[in-house]
Amino acid sequence: MSNVFQAGAASVETTPSLGTIINGDFVTHYTQKIHDPLHAKALVFKNDDSCLAVVIVDICVMGRELLDETKAIIEEKFGIPPGQVLISATHTHASGAVEDVHMVPADMAYRKRLPGLITKAVGKALGQIKPAQLAFGSIDVPEYVMCRRYWMEDSYSQINPVTGKADTIKTNPFGVEDQIIKPLNNPDPELSFLAIKGLDGEWISILGNYSLHYVGDWQNGTISADYFGMFSNALKEKLGAGEAFVGMMSNGTSGDINIWDFSGRVKFPEGELAKSRKIGGELADKVLEWVQGLKWDKSPQLKSSFSLLKAERRMPSSEELEKSKTILASGGLEELKPDTEGWEKLYAREQMLLNEFPEKATCPVQVLHIGEGKIGALPGEFFAETGLKIKEGLDFPYFTISLANDNVGYVPPEHEIEKGGYETWRCRISNLSTGSEELFRKKLLELIHEDKNT
Repeated sequence: MSNVFQAGAASVETTPSLGTIINGDFVTHYTQKIHDPLHAKALVFKNDDSCLAVVIVDICVMGRELLDETKAIIEEKFGIPPGQVLISATHTHASGAVEDVHMVPADMAYRKRLPGLITKAVGKALGQIKPAQLAFGSIDVPEYVMCRRYWMEDSYSQINPVTGKADTIKTNPFGVEDQIIKPLNNPDPELSFLAIKGLDGEWISILGNYSLHYVGDWQNGTISADYFGMFSNALKEKLGAGEAFVGMMSNGTSGDINIWDFSGRVKFPEGELAKSRKIGGELADKVLEWVQGLKWDKSPQLKSSFSLLKAERRMPSSEELEKSKTILASGGLEELKPDTEGWEKLYAREQMLLNEFPEKATCPVQVLHIGEGKIGALPGEFFAETGLKIKEGLDFPYFTISLANDNVGYVPPEHEIEKGGYETWRCRISNLSTGSEELFRKKLLELIHEDKNT
């Protein structure tokens, strides 16, 4: 039986115009300068039986309504069913806003542009399709991933702005480094990648995956693809690849992981995007160390497993809503400051807005089966612990892309919600029930092993 495998990749610029609202902070910023362009990068795989598409977008978050709209256009134009399309955000915090997050509204003009640009990237990738081969690889790069949740000295108290009680841990303890005991969790150090070349030897794409939240060494008002873009650019340069090559970096399970070293021992170069450039370049170097020894597959089987999962939400009580009304009636949102009073007001607003949500969330979970390897897709910000548990015992190449197909916000393990910290504070981007992480993890594993059970 023949299995002619083809692949193509393409990149379409998605850089917003000056003045566009930027996601990634508690309050609104507007685009003042473009440091480096943003892109939607598409990778398509095709054989005799199936066609899969992966699109990585330089943006903070994208919700299901926007992405379902985009997938419907892709199906209408190119015939690829929505369940066979994976679209994810890199989570750069220096990009145009297409979803409301905290006090930052979506920029509707930019939001209207994005589905067409993503669709255009898929179309261009299909136009580049040619006979190809692929290979999975991975290497541990522990030096750039650090848990951002910390055990603190008893003398430190972090008040949860939702419950009014003290959390047992602190996320990003800026200014109180002397009260840190130790980081709470272990990061996932694995840099995974999928490499694709034509049968003619020409490079098509490399799709990387690393569980690092973002780097963020830019000034407010700046547009940048962060280290995700720097990695992609460095790959192309170091490979000496042609103009058609598309480097891509996806976000792994990094909800509790960043690059900020609160011990003060790790030194990075200073200057705008210097740290992003260093990390992106060195991650590219790590990938290139393994390229020569890859095992190439010229006829991989292709399949997508897709499921919609129902997850209950942690909703505010009537008493909490009444308290929120009292707090909001005192005003002050226009001059919000990042202090205890400011958090209380911001999260009071969040309770009122969350109360309008359905009590259950419908969440997409997906696995792409690509030859001997698999790629999982989860619709929010999952902790490193989740990714590590999913990979336990797997005897084939695998990585998880987060912020894919939707954004349900942070989905911490149950014991992390009990400890508190920013990621757990109930709001529109952190509201799923305490058992949701386990629910997602089990469903993803079920889909991972689906081909063995049918």
